[in-house]
Amino acid sequence: MTDPDLARIREQNAMVDLASVRRLEAVGFRAWPAASTQYDGSWLIRLTAGHPSKRLNSVNPLDPSDTRDIAVRLDKAGKRFSDYGRPLLVRQTPLAPPALVAFMDEARWTRVNETAVMMVDLTETVTAESADGVEHVPSRDVGRFVDARIRVAGEDPALKPGLTEIVSAIKPEAGLFIFEEPGFGPCAVSLTVQDNDLAGILQLAVAAELRGRGLGTTILHSSMRWARLRGAKRAWVQAEVDNASALTLYRQAGFREVYRYIYRGPEKP
Repeated sequence: MTDPDLARIREQNAMVDLASVRRLEAVGFRAWPAASTQYDGSWLIRLTAGHPSKRLNSVNPLDPSDTRDIAVRLDKAGKRFSDYGRPLLVRQTPLAPPALVAFMDEARWTRVNETAVMMVDLTETVTAESADGVEHVPSRDVGRFVDARIRVAGEDPALKPGLTEIVSAIKPEAGLFIFEEPGFGPCAVSLTVQDNDLAGILQLAVAAELRGRGLGTTILHSSMRWARLRGAKRAWVQAEVDNASALTLYRQAGFREVYRYIYRGPEKP
């Protein structure tokens, strides 16, 4: 990521509604819970030994005005990450203090995984008529979902214990969607977490062999209908901006970008 790219992110994030960002950050943390959470001032430090997800292993600044002892606090956080066998990462959202961003710029910290947080109004996109018949009922079997997710996404089976722990720790109501094809098995998955009037759609994946057949659209809309029937008014997703197919899928479903974030570290993760 180049300096012009970073300047573009700053310009975009300067125009966002910080109250909306704070709410989406809070529901995002609940939807994808870390094994260990600690606060240093308003910096939320999330660590998970059993899974390498960056969202589960990062420093998350939550107050743009919290700028005390930046170098000392980053050094302290780095030691915590080292104890977990993780590289130190800061998740730079619009809530990151400008002084912290300047510190990382000056130290030439790496910048990776630019991600767009997007939202859709379910009251407009999921009508009463379309919500009358839910074609797919989510599973309640965490183990079955985790197995399906690993297979569909082509992930390392060694991640199963960690992913099982994460999904099992979700406190709000969660819908575990698994689509199957005869003779093929699991072909698409999604995890929908309803948190009051908001619903997050995570872990959506379609088997590589079956992409291009509309399975992503079908499972996304099934997830949205399920959330709407339970009272959610808006849904949110997160997608890396270089994943063109995911961005197209969400935009076609009515999702619009709210803000972006990147991960930064003193060395390449």
